[in-house]
Amino acid sequence: MLDASHYRIIAREGKPEYQGNLEARRVRVGDVEFGGAVPPVIAGPCAVESREHTLAIARAAKAAGADLLRGGAYKPRTSPYTFQGLGTEGLEILAEAREETGLPVVTEVMDVRLIEHVSRYADMLQIGSRNMQNFPLLTEVGKTRMPILLKRGMAASLSEWLCAAEYIARGGNLDIVLCERGVRCAVSRDYARNTLDLNVILSARQSCILPVIVDPSHSTGVAEMVPLAAKAAIAAGAQGLIVEMIAEEMDACSVLCDGRQSIHPRVLEEIVREIRSGLAAGVR
Repeated sequence: MLDASHYRIIAREGKPEYQGNLEARRVRVGDVEFGGAVPPVIAGPCAVESREHTLAIARAAKAAGADLLRGGAYKPRTSPYTFQGLGTEGLEILAEAREETGLPVVTEVMDVRLIEHVSRYADMLQIGSRNMQNFPLLTEVGKTRMPILLKRGMAASLSEWLCAAEYIARGGNLDIVLCERGVRCAVSRDYARNTLDLNVILSARQSCILPVIVDPSHSTGVAEMVPLAAKAAIAAGAQGLIVEMIAEEMDACSVLCDGRQSIHPRVLEEIVREIRSGLAAGVR
């Protein structure tokens, strides 16, 4: 049984308006609302690799029905010798993509020293899986008034995930969206990158007032698995998706970061159509 005293600000317990229901706090990013009736879809490249590459993907994401654009300007990579992102140049490219498409930008901040800088370009700050328990970083983004996308750590319990969100909330920032992105377990990498924990979606929603979305790209690591994982997540109660994609003419093998799990626009369009037609039919 979770002890809500450790995440008392975001806990459902003790808040009459959130008792006996699964209503979530509404978090707005531009004109997009998380926690409402329609699950937003965030799509874009894993990393901003070039202006041409990113703008092509942004246009395709918009045309396929995405609501927000994702893209990493600063990338935490396991090996120090792999592509780390374009930094400020990447942020400028994301801002240009937003100007052209109208899609709000979601991008990762990795360091307390970069919060103010990244916030000038982003509409929503992402805290990645590796930084879920970077408590100084969580504390500092809590002092901002930027919406925060908090990814679950790759081996984090539900309690640890909620406590991480509480660090942000203690700073006065309750505009937090939780993101399940798959966890490592005994069978990880046998047939997928991680294991999508569908069970945690309802448990998180029952425990706290924050919207919960799912990343079917990192949780599977295989583009062919993404559509079914995305639809399963929505059926299990996820309130949005964040997916990685490339433009239709792009070869996944040529992508510098996570090409294997990146879908094409036609696949994103199918996912968006199916999850929203399911909502219209009352399947939720």
